[in-house]
Amino acid sequence: MSTITIFHNPACGTSRNTLAMIRSSGEEPIVVEYLKTPPDRETLKGLIAATGMATREVMRRKGTPYDELGLDDPKWTDEQLVDFMLQHPILINRPIVVPPLGTLLCRPSELVLGILPNPQRAAFAKEDGEQGIDAEGRRVEPQ
Repeated sequence: MSTITIFHNPACGTSRNTLAMIRSSGEEPIVVEYLKTPPDRETLKGLIAATGMATREVMRRKGTPYDELGLDDPKWTDEQLVDFMLQHPILINRPIVVPPLGTLLCRPSELVLGILPNPQRAAFAKEDGEQGIDAEGRRVEPQ
């Protein structure tokens, strides 16, 4: 059984790149498509706490009802913001990766390299082709 879990949105390029980097390290993570299977309150609050980020920092704005709901207003408590994320899972920013070395919101995707238990096995190119990752996890420009 894998020791890595990724809260993943397959429609998101950053999430797909992060998943590919995990797999490139030889790990097959537990993939939670959180839009289909949203976390419960306890799990979501645990994820937020484990990232060390503020609740609002773990929320996604682009392509979500964030602005429509007025979630920028400081009147909303962390508990209320969690309620909104539970009602609208698209508000949960992604991908959140949970390996043995610490939970992290992997934006940009290469942040995952710092928390993987194993190094990359081979060079890796991101989907957009703008940059790649070599076997030691260093950025390289595509040729």
